[in-house]
Amino acid sequence: MTHSRLTARRLALTLFAVFAIVGVFVVKLVDIQVVRAGELTAAAEARRSTSLTVWGSRGEIVDANGTVLADSVDRFDITASPRNVGDSTEMTLDGERVVVPTTEAIAKIAEITGTPAADLFAALTEDPESDFSYLVQAVTLETFTAVFDLDIGWVYSELRPSRTYPSGAIAGNLVGFLGTDGALAGTELQEDSCLEATSGTSTFERSADGVRLPGSLIVVEEPTDGGTVHLTIDADLQWFAQQQLAQQGTAVGADWGTAFVVRVATGEIVVAADWPSIDPNDLNSVSADNSGARSFTAPFEPGSIMKPVAFAALLDRGLIAPETQLTVPGNYTNGLPSGENITDVFAHGDLRWTATGILMNSSNIGTVMLSERLNPEQKYDAFRAFGFGEPTEAGFLGEDGGTVYPADQTRADTVTLATQMFGQGITATSAQMASLYQTLGNGGVRMPLTLVAGCEQADGTWTDVPVPTGERVVSEYAADTTLLMMETVANAGGLRNVISVPGYRIAAKTGTGEVAENGQYGSERIVSLAGVFPADSPEYAIVVTFGKPDTMKSSAAAAPVFNAIMEQVIKTFRVTPSTEAAPNLPLTW
Repeated sequence: MTHSRLTARRLALTLFAVFAIVGVFVVKLVDIQVVRAGELTAAAEARRSTSLTVWGSRGEIVDANGTVLADSVDRFDITASPRNVGDSTEMTLDGERVVVPTTEAIAKIAEITGTPAADLFAALTEDPESDFSYLVQAVTLETFTAVFDLDIGWVYSELRPSRTYPSGAIAGNLVGFLGTDGALAGTELQEDSCLEATSGTSTFERSADGVRLPGSLIVVEEPTDGGTVHLTIDADLQWFAQQQLAQQGTAVGADWGTAFVVRVATGEIVVAADWPSIDPNDLNSVSADNSGARSFTAPFEPGSIMKPVAFAALLDRGLIAPETQLTVPGNYTNGLPSGENITDVFAHGDLRWTATGILMNSSNIGTVMLSERLNPEQKYDAFRAFGFGEPTEAGFLGEDGGTVYPADQTRADTVTLATQMFGQGITATSAQMASLYQTLGNGGVRMPLTLVAGCEQADGTWTDVPVPTGERVVSEYAADTTLLMMETVANAGGLRNVISVPGYRIAAKTGTGEVAENGQYGSERIVSLAGVFPADSPEYAIVVTFGKPDTMKSSAAAAPVFNAIMEQVIKTFRVTPSTEAAPNLPLTW
């Protein structure tokens, strides 16, 4: 009896203990599965699920023929999970799995990537409980593969498209470049909305020790690649022009040079070359002053290549004809303040020149005397009609519109009122000067300059395609007659033997602009040669300019480059020769 009671009591205690233990487990299970389910699930997911950026490819920048000027290449970010880093690391060396001190693993990664081991150690220890840290960013495929072959459990990688410029400095002034935070200059920045890709996301799962689980990658959102920007330039001609500028610019000791080629009928820019020009692959390849597109952003006083504006305006109003006669004195003081006078580049007495002779001999005095037939408002309107005083329609970032003084200001300064007519006291960019000669070659109709032909989206559709609409500036008679008068520069001027091309009629104009420093004109010059060819059926306008040459301070410095580019354009586009000889306009009377 006593033994039975003892047994029953023991059984009761045992059952109570069992139920108590089960109760504890039930309470714990309810706490885990119900009370703290969300918290624990989130914690578990955070530990084993990792999100990745899936990069879309930034679009290309290409020339008119599809030559790639800017492209995206695969680069890789080497990342790590600091919380999974211990004192020792398992890795593969020489084909064998070995366990080494983590410091040795870090040293190996440093050796492969060229990153100081101290920097890698700092990235791993700055936040030891973090699940993500960058070790090295934007490494090449070769470097990525070498690190990947180490097969270190706490080391990961992410694909990151980066930028490369296959043509280097060719059109580097136009293409621009990227920085770590995105587009910084040129077409890269101007057309960023077309080029920019949209990144996607993906996730993968890892084991408790941080190793990625095979087959766990899930793409959450697909990336979208950027579009392709098509430029109007010809990369081969751009290269040729840059080479010519560099060769001649160095020979004459110039500070800089520009060359522009524009298709007359459309306003499309075929060449917009700067020397020196930046290589976007190496942002230290040139000084900061030469890292942009000087031909769009740096206006200068152009000198006599501006004179055709005056002659076209006078012809348009019927105020002169090519044969108009004028006696041109050796200096001009009429209406100028006491002590001020205008002279020509060479000393002379009274000369009997026709209007054509004045233009061919580039007489400042003759140009001013003829221009007095225009009132101040008409002069100002002529410059504005040709596009001076505002940026061109090419819309290049940072483009400068130059300076044209309104009629009310020039009345107060009679010197500027006179000198603007021969390109002093007025500023313009190489792009604006090219637009002037395009207009003259196009029968007086100014077409908007075009550098970007459009954006080809990743799906093949095109957007932002310009629809150029021409604007008449002067009559066809005035434009064509101005070209006839300019032909005498190529046929009878001092540079005729340098710029002539057999079989082609050329309308040209020389220019030597004085450079103002500290409010005074000094000995520095900006020299240019501009023109249109074939003059009888114009197809291309060319402007070549050198800034501050040391050894040749006249248009003769620009003439060889002008001629070489013209010959190359003829070969490239198979320009048809002229079919008729130029008329023999009288220069004197």
